[in-house]
Amino acid sequence: MHLNLFKFGGASINSAAGIKNVAGILKTFSKGPLVVVLSAMGKTTNAMEEVLKNYMNNDPVGVVDTFQKVWDYHFAIADELFDDKDHVVFGEIGSLFNQLRGYIRKGHLYEKNRLEFDFEYDQIVSYGELISSSIFHHFLELQGIHSKLFDVRELIKTDSTYRDARIDWETTGQLIREKINSYFQQVPGSEHVALTQGFIGSDAAGNTTTLGREGSDFSAAIFAYLLQVKEMTIWKDVPGVMNADPKWMKDAVRLETLSYREAIELAYYGASVIHPKTIKPLENANIILRVKSFLNPEMEGTLVENLKEWKISVPIFIRKPDQVLISISPRDFSFILEENLSEIFRILATFRIKVNVMQNSAISFSICVDADPLKIAPLLSFLQKDYETRYNEGLELITIRHYNPESVDRITKGREILMELRSRNTIQLVLARE
Repeated sequence: MHLNLFKFGGASINSAAGIKNVAGILKTFSKGPLVVVLSAMGKTTNAMEEVLKNYMNNDPVGVVDTFQKVWDYHFAIADELFDDKDHVVFGEIGSLFNQLRGYIRKGHLYEKNRLEFDFEYDQIVSYGELISSSIFHHFLELQGIHSKLFDVRELIKTDSTYRDARIDWETTGQLIREKINSYFQQVPGSEHVALTQGFIGSDAAGNTTTLGREGSDFSAAIFAYLLQVKEMTIWKDVPGVMNADPKWMKDAVRLETLSYREAIELAYYGASVIHPKTIKPLENANIILRVKSFLNPEMEGTLVENLKEWKISVPIFIRKPDQVLISISPRDFSFILEENLSEIFRILATFRIKVNVMQNSAISFSICVDADPLKIAPLLSFLQKDYETRYNEGLELITIRHYNPESVDRITKGREILMELRSRNTIQLVLARE
């Protein structure tokens, strides 16, 4: 059985028109049985995070207001898609919202801390994917596209590392192969869709977990790897993988092909078009990744595959805004030694801090990290107990792969450089805000 796998992000289904467009893509471009992995609609994850913030702050007025905005957004889209106001979809998404409302009203029972926040995050924010997939499933049926909706929490099993769960590959593999293959075997020879959610899973206790922000791409890669598909397509709002974010650089160009190795490097440095954990399962199974535009689906997009040689035609720019540069020194101005670094990395791991770039001198160690207020403030407070700690906020980290003097000058001209790190193929620059 030759399966195809498509993944659609929130931007592709942020409106009724977007959902209609995606359904049209399925009709035009899917050949044979198809697995579709879907994100939450539009900026729903951000909106759910606002609900969560008010919930954690015990702000009932804020919770009601932000919850209502999410409700109104989804029901407005459903109203536009379904003329029959007695359609089952309205009861189904209403039931999901009522489940969420009931959970929020129950309140959280433990002392507020970072670990509890991570747990509550997964239980609340995950409703975005559940609601979007319900609406999309019923619209596909309305369009005559046969669809079965799978709750991904019954397929992807993880540990209990909330907000960044690790996959139980053996159990997940058994569940996905058994349930997805069984569905397609029941409807042989026809073009059916197995629809499920990205970003989420569940642990052994049945609690919802999430795979990290933008983890829907990784979800799709899990299905692709375990179902042994030949090709996986991620549909984006750009023509393919670009050499820079076109919203930032107007002259950005599409890369026709990429090697797995280069894609992994770009994802590691923060290229938003591909999630960092997505590539490795595809490479392991030699699955071609195609990145295409849902706005211009006829365009070829970018192919990511096992290329031994790849022609580098242009520098590739990766921009990470909202960065914090932290410099750590022993209070007695002694040297930074291995035991200091070991202790600092242990602290970073405890606070689950991902270091984007690092540099050390004789008496200080500097790191550039994402400005996550839930992590940075307690990290700084902890470090300041034993170390002299200085930090700068509101910075940008620019990474240039395959850099040349012109590309570096383009980025740094007239700007203050706080940190610079070069290797053979890559330069990383921490810059003050323009």
